Amino acid sequence: MTYRPEEIEALVRQVVNRVMGDETPSANTTSSAGKRPLIDADFINQLPPNTTYSIPPNALITPLARQAALEHHIQLEEQTIAPPAVAPTNQQIIAIGADHGGYGLKETLKKMLAKALPAYEVVDCGTHSTDSVDYPDFAYAVAQLVGTGRAWRGIIIDGAGIGSCMTANKVPGVRAAMCYDQATAVNSREHNNANVLTLGAGLIGANLAQQIVQTWLATEFGGDRHARRVDKIMAIEKRFSK
Repeated sequence: MTYRPEEIEALVRQVVNRVMGDETPSANTTSSAGKRPLIDADFINQLPPNTTYSIPPNALITPLARQAALEHHIQLEEQTIAPPAVAPTNQQIIAIGADHGGYGLKETLKKMLAKALPAYEVVDCGTHSTDSVDYPDFAYAVAQLVGTGRAWRGIIIDGAGIGSCMTANKVPGVRAAMCYDQATAVNSREHNNANVLTLGAGLIGANLAQQIVQTWLATEFGGDRHARRVDKIMAIEKRFSK
């Protein structure tokens, strides 16, 4: 059986909206339940050719929409999630962020930090629900605050902690470490002077995560020979930032 392009587009919309929980799909809109915006071919076809369109953060783009953009020479620019503004303060600011897989643990850690460490100011970079999102957006938001000196430390949670660690380490000035027990938390601080911690919500429980965070925040950098080695790490970063 051969489908016409409009039939394929309709099928894609049905599947996408079934997955996202929307029963009444519409182009480039967000459902009342707060689901991700859907960009379809009908919407792209209404845009002027040879232009650039900024895609809203976390929008879902159908394959036919991308094909339509190519045919009409429309460049699709995906926006990243900007970190929240942070006013200068004498408090030690901890930036925290997570994707949908780490949302629950993020909320648990926020409560723990507020209760156990009230002297710290926690800045939540999102996400704010269990709706599906892309972990690099939130890892970047946290890492940018740390890398630019607007936050003292950063904590990022996703399913495994690996992807967020990779993302954060792309930001200049960031030394992110994925920790899965208290020993790695101590080592990352004492030996590597890590300023961003990543956790895998699917790998560790809430109790262990809280222990890791408290240990990581309390451990001082060892300096001495470790400082020389961290300086070499940062020197490598500078070679590629010119």
